[in-house]
Amino acid sequence: MNSLKKKAYRVSYRIFALFTWLGRHEFSILLSAVVLSAGVWGFVELADTVMEGETRTLDERILLAFRTPGDLSDPLGPGWLEELGRDFTALGGVGVLVFITLITFGFLLLSRYYRASLFLLASIGGGLLASTLLKMLFDRPRPDLVSHGSIVYTASFPSGHSMMAAVTYLTLTALLIRIQPRFRLKAYLLVAALLVTLLVGISRIYLGVHWPTDVLAGWTAGAAWASLCWLTARWLQRRGSVESSAQGDFE
Repeated sequence: MNSLKKKAYRVSYRIFALFTWLGRHEFSILLSAVVLSAGVWGFVELADTVMEGETRTLDERILLAFRTPGDLSDPLGPGWLEELGRDFTALGGVGVLVFITLITFGFLLLSRYYRASLFLLASIGGGLLASTLLKMLFDRPRPDLVSHGSIVYTASFPSGHSMMAAVTYLTLTALLIRIQPRFRLKAYLLVAALLVTLLVGISRIYLGVHWPTDVLAGWTAGAAWASLCWLTARWLQRRGSVESSAQGDFE
């Protein structure tokens, strides 16, 4: 694991250095480079700590804090709150994310952004593949302290819902803010995407299907992947390989 950490740190540093150089006059590139580097570093550190069992006590305390004292099968709050948790968790489900992605894909096709539409599919499809491979690599068992409020059938680390929510909603937001001329609209879309991603992750802990560190790892990995896709898209746009949706940005 130490050799993997060293390689991840070197890659993270080189990515940051490269895009810092490219983004001296463009805030969005510099910000994405920071998020990408921090995401890679954070995920590797977290994975190492989790695999060594150092987060077990903290994970258990947080997970149990979401349960009714004396009845670990019952999440905190009334029944409608538990149902609301299932609604939020569905926003990070594969079916919902695929549906949203395909709708956006169709919109880009009708708008004649053919290469951008293919890049969208590759970005989100690649994120799903990365999430699956990471689960297979770490193969962490699901929480066994409480009953599960949702059906689960894969490993626990990282949280696929949390990671794919970050990948999908942040990538789609990156596309949308390219066609918005006002900074406050860009900021609104970004905050909305972050809020949805946050609620999806919290709902996974509330329903007892993930350890808190699974969710944190999903957020960091998803943010890093979305940033990588954003940076790649900007590079391809400058080369003319992908259509530029609109002029303006955080520039």
